[in-house]
Amino acid sequence: MSEIKYDFGTGRSDPSTFPAEALQAAAVKVIGEQAEELTKYPGGLGHAGLRQAMAEREGGREGVDINPDHLIITNGSMQAVTLTAEALQDQKGDTVIVEEYSYPGTLGAYRSLGLDMVGVRLDEGGMRIDHLAEALERLTGEGRLPKFIYAISTYQNPTGFIMPKSRRLEMIEVAARYNVPIVEDNCYADVHYDGPIEPALFALDDNPNHVYLGSLSKILAPGFRLGYVYARPPMLEKILARRHDAGSNYLAAAIAAEFYKDGIGNHAAVTNPVLKRKRDLTTQGLEDTLDDICAWSNPAGGLFIWLRMPDDVDRKKLWELTQENGFNYLPGTAFHYANRNKPFLRLAFGHLTEEQIVEGIPVLARCLREARTSNEARTFEGLFD
Repeated sequence: MSEIKYDFGTGRSDPSTFPAEALQAAAVKVIGEQAEELTKYPGGLGHAGLRQAMAEREGGREGVDINPDHLIITNGSMQAVTLTAEALQDQKGDTVIVEEYSYPGTLGAYRSLGLDMVGVRLDEGGMRIDHLAEALERLTGEGRLPKFIYAISTYQNPTGFIMPKSRRLEMIEVAARYNVPIVEDNCYADVHYDGPIEPALFALDDNPNHVYLGSLSKILAPGFRLGYVYARPPMLEKILARRHDAGSNYLAAAIAAEFYKDGIGNHAAVTNPVLKRKRDLTTQGLEDTLDDICAWSNPAGGLFIWLRMPDDVDRKKLWELTQENGFNYLPGTAFHYANRNKPFLRLAFGHLTEEQIVEGIPVLARCLREARTSNEARTFEGLFD
């Protein structure tokens, strides 16, 4: 295997925009001021200052008041995913609804918990509500009412699509009809490039059974391992009851709280234009090299582009060719709720240099064409037709 020169497989932000000096100053300040607190266990809710900062972050974006005492700081958003699932699960074999293609970390966690996942089809507006309603009706008839619905409604991973407000309202209505909680994962919300910002589900509905998950990994850095859960009582207490680690990383939370004490907007104004430029370079490269045989998303935010390839691509051969040529991606099977090998792949562009993007996409194009078993033109128009 050749050295990977073009790693489009890893989803993280641009390292050059990491605010090292500002975070260093924040660390010095909080260690000096909060040394005693660092000798204690932080408790189930976590650092009060970061909870206040994240309450202001979410409330300001959504135009609603958020009680910081209804936020739980977690060790990354994956702990939030797992704690929530454990709180809502009764036993192994319980059914949950997910998008047909979803975040591999969540899918892996649900598999480990023994949850039975039912995938709902996607289109350019996210989870299709007609298919969601059909699944809920069928599962109810089978005596398998889902414990919850998991949805990445904004800059969906892997597709990058945004669920419009009208569809969010439909999802809320359908879920309420069957009394099924919604777990909304909004980890990419601040990585916004253009277009309208759709409201989070909690801003559209005050149902106390719904849960909201957030993260600092995508806008700041995954190494901080900071995420959070927003849940209203009594759901809040159910989730806290699953926590046995005495709280999240206090030092990381204190540094992030100091850094974001004036809001998240200033940092986003630095990072997002850089990421938008990389998105544009990636889509332009695809346009120049693969327009005749592939289709792909053009996300208004987030870190990922979802690409559909012709059915005649030998996907095992494609993987071998790309690895030999120093190109890495994540195949569609990694995102499919049932691990089915579908003709898709995800490109993560955030951490690559502009030069790596410009040089790397033609490498993918050459490998894709070599892995085909025919030279037929594209037979589909979009990602889901």
